[in-house]
Amino acid sequence: MVQSFGPFTLSSAAGIGHVVFDRAPVNAFALSTYAALGELIDRVEQDDDVKVVVLSAPATMRSWCGGADLNDFVGMDRESRYERYAFINETIPRFAALQRPVIAAITGHAIGIGVMLAACCDLRIASESAFFSTPEIDYGLVAGSSRMLNHLGLSEARIREMAYTGRRYSAAQLQSFGFLNDVVAAEAVVPTALELAATIAAKSLPALRARKQAFVQQEGLSWLDGYLLAQGLTGTLVELNDSRDGVNAFFEHRQAAVTDT
Repeated sequence: MVQSFGPFTLSSAAGIGHVVFDRAPVNAFALSTYAALGELIDRVEQDDDVKVVVLSAPATMRSWCGGADLNDFVGMDRESRYERYAFINETIPRFAALQRPVIAAITGHAIGIGVMLAACCDLRIASESAFFSTPEIDYGLVAGSSRMLNHLGLSEARIREMAYTGRRYSAAQLQSFGFLNDVVAAEAVVPTALELAATIAAKSLPALRARKQAFVQQEGLSWLDGYLLAQGLTGTLVELNDSRDGVNAFFEHRQAAVTDT
């Protein structure tokens, strides 16, 4: 059975729900994407035939998740930014707490919210050609994934390096940081994830639900508090020149003019 939720397509067989994220050209997250993700979560949690989820992207997509859709931010002020956060904050914690194990089959680059999306998954298999970055600092903003990465075992030094520089890191580097379960050739990412999913799908659904609940209750509140803190800081920055010019520079294909104002 195949079902569509905006850019997400869910197909299920043998206990595995394979979700393909397809929002050309780079799988950027707009507000409508969060709404579709919420609908997908509802469906998965109502379907006892789905015991484990694999989240991938089409092989032709330029990114697994290319970050936030900056079209949403044009003309945004503090009030509208917080309104956006209110909606997002109903969805991201729900995805992290999805009552199924979730495997990220990272077939392309993960940028900004893409790093957070991957971090919210239970397991991560990445293409050896994928890179990862939290470039919010380049737009005069604050990355929200830092505390979650800390909970996943990345060193504080590496997290701060990623957040302060906005640099791109290879899958091999992120694996050495402890973020990825495995790094394989691009064509092997989905098969590897599905093989792992098949092993998990053979387990008891009540046990899987309980195990996931335990993980969430042990760690969820602390990282979410950290995530909300980062959002609050970003909310105070969006009206500054550096934030506005960071977004405009993206569309104008130029280096942002950083003025510290």
